[in-house]
Amino acid sequence: MKHLSVRHLTFLGICVALNYVGAALALVLRLPIYLDAFGTVLAAFLLGPVYGAGVGTVSALLNFLISDPYALYYAPVQILLGLLAGVLYRNGWLRGKKFPAGLVFLTVPGTAVSSFITAYLFGGITSSGSSLLVQLLHHAGLNLTASVFVVQILTDGLDRLILVCCMLALVRAIPARLRQ
Repeated sequence: MKHLSVRHLTFLGICVALNYVGAALALVLRLPIYLDAFGTVLAAFLLGPVYGAGVGTVSALLNFLISDPYALYYAPVQILLGLLAGVLYRNGWLRGKKFPAGLVFLTVPGTAVSSFITAYLFGGITSSGSSLLVQLLHHAGLNLTASVFVVQILTDGLDRLILVCCMLALVRAIPARLRQ
């Protein structure tokens, strides 16, 4: 684990703020994607998996306390995302020819966890804009867990693609001396 300097703590605070702003934007606009993990992924890329998981945990707690009563229940997804993003990035799975497979490895475990949480704790209904799609599939005859998983694999996949592409571009734009 790295020594936490004032610069590191400031950066981690900015990452938590990025998560909060993204989540608030998606919630207010009722988007079917979440945008709540920009900071989690950025911290995981630059500081490592443990820091990504930490940012995800703090962000889930902050969102829960301020604006989204469902956010805390999804902290395990943020933790898993931070850990996986850091490991996959460090091992080159989110670049080049490995990118599609890396995106799948980043998306599917979190989708499985979040689908379980959504189906069993909330009956398929959360603050996300994707809840409408879940209910449509469920009322069309698909069981609730399958409905949640189908919708979440699509929305999580798009969400992770946007997150990873944006954060890879941002990491490339940061001067090398600041990335160290």
